[in-house]
Amino acid sequence: MIAVDTNILVYAHRSDSPFHERARAALEALAAGARAWAIPWPCAHEFFAIVTHPRIYKTATPPETAFAQLRALQTLTNLALLAETDDHLLRLESAALAAKVHGGAIHDARVAAICLSHGVTELWSADRDFSRFPALAVRNPLIG
Repeated sequence: MIAVDTNILVYAHRSDSPFHERARAALEALAAGARAWAIPWPCAHEFFAIVTHPRIYKTATPPETAFAQLRALQTLTNLALLAETDDHLLRLESAALAAKVHGGAIHDARVAAICLSHGVTELWSADRDFSRFPALAVRNPLIG
């Protein structure tokens, strides 16, 4: 199963992103496909935080619009929204200690742990920081 990171969601949503068309096409291909795909809940939360932030975007996305986007994604029958499982603390600790993360980087370890708990085989992200988690294959769908 493929999971999608925050940055791909943001780029697909924000038409002012230079990566908008490629990110949107990548998400549309997943949505139209027969295979299951996923968004970890922390990525959905971060999507909302970023697109509605007035210091990040001069014209931020209104909260109602951001929630509408998340609701639209949630209606897709082949999309799973992934949350922490009962073994989350062990997976998080393992990922974080192996990658030697600290501070804010724990967010990426959290996403990686959630993906690994749910059998995600590939995370789509433009964030190179996920390379710190070798158990999780990462691919940038915006290049190549």
